Amino acid sequence: NNCTMATQDSGYYDYTIVAPEMPAMFDGMKLAAVATVLYVIVRCLNLKSPTAAPDITYQDTPLNRFLLKSCPILTKEYIPPLLWGKSGHLQTALYGKMGRVSCPHPIGLRKYLPMQDGATATFDLFEPMGDHRTGDDVTMVICPGIGNHSEKHYIRTFVGHSQKEGYRCAVLNHLGALPNIELTSPRMFTYGCTWEFASMVGYIKKMFPHTHLIVVGFSLGGNIVCKFLGENRTNQERVLCCVSVCQGYSALRAQETFLQWDQCRRFYNFLMADNMKKIILSHRGSLFGSATKMEDADLSRLYTATSLMQIDETIMRKFHGHNSLKEYYEKESCVHYIHNVDVPLLLVNSADDPLVHGSLLTIPRTLAEKKQNVIFALTLHGGHLGFFEGAVLVPQPLTWMDKVIVGYANAMCQWEKQKPPCQKSGNLNTPCPEEKAA
Repeated sequence: NNCTMATQDSGYYDYTIVAPEMPAMFDGMKLAAVATVLYVIVRCLNLKSPTAAPDITYQDTPLNRFLLKSCPILTKEYIPPLLWGKSGHLQTALYGKMGRVSCPHPIGLRKYLPMQDGATATFDLFEPMGDHRTGDDVTMVICPGIGNHSEKHYIRTFVGHSQKEGYRCAVLNHLGALPNIELTSPRMFTYGCTWEFASMVGYIKKMFPHTHLIVVGFSLGGNIVCKFLGENRTNQERVLCCVSVCQGYSALRAQETFLQWDQCRRFYNFLMADNMKKIILSHRGSLFGSATKMEDADLSRLYTATSLMQIDETIMRKFHGHNSLKEYYEKESCVHYIHNVDVPLLLVNSADDPLVHGSLLTIPRTLAEKKQNVIFALTLHGGHLGFFEGAVLVPQPLTWMDKVIVGYANAMCQWEKQKPPCQKSGNLNTPCPEEKAA
């Protein structure tokens, strides 16, 4: 493919072989393009990031030592799928679009609870598939993430796993979240309203007087359950422990970070706002009208909202009569109540969660440093409610998150089982024999 060039000088021809430069230049551009694409893939998928065990913050107490020993997954290396599992965005996207792999279909009963303001709370009750390993009656009371309910895949996967381990499960359906359930009052779920969750817990305590409770909250649900337990110490009666996964702790502090573009947080904000608009508009007839707190102008502003903060300012804060967005966020965030929680508390977050800014994680870390009952586990990877496990590409049906919650609950049940009867949950006011003698 070389070309030949002839020149005449003094009657003689000089034949010179000239190498083609253009094709070589194109090959170099191709290599550069491939290298660039590979670099972007490595960076975006975070392939060079190492795997590691969660960073655990806790105080050295007999209970915490027992829990970490009895729930070894908390101290072992978390290994996400090799090709995409180190990307918090892909973990979050997979959770958001697909939920889980090979999702089970647990069968439960839907319960309807009338509220004092005319609202109707609903939850789904799932009975255990066998006896608990301790022989005790234990119920998981579960609060899902924003706009979620018992039919979401990640909830069904967790419930199915818990049932097999001998747990009864009660899953709150956030007010207004189920598409086939009409609102019976001009109100829907908010960031920190605990009324529906409290009603569900009260029902479980009444119907199963001997059951112990494991309180579980995902994302926004984590805020609700921690706030519920901290609002009144009587809410902690018969509660063995609480687990919160991927919550942000302070809506007021999170508000600023949700307007930032790092980690595409502003884009996620837009997507969640769009989902909230759809939920609100699906109940337009119940929420807007002459007999409600909402006006036509609020509906117009809702249509143009592009962030959760705009929706909270226009709609959500008015459900409970908050005068400002700041007041709404302050009064509905668990950061002002969580220090009152005295039952064992496991707080789980991921360092690559694109929704929860790293600055918010000083809240659970400081709490674990100050309170003996708190363990804070921070994984390097996992995204927002992802925590998928797997070898290379296809994730496993059960996630690290599912295994950790049930493993921690099992450890707490074992700890409770070996305690003297006078020290068991629900008998906090009954003195032990040596205390009576004193």
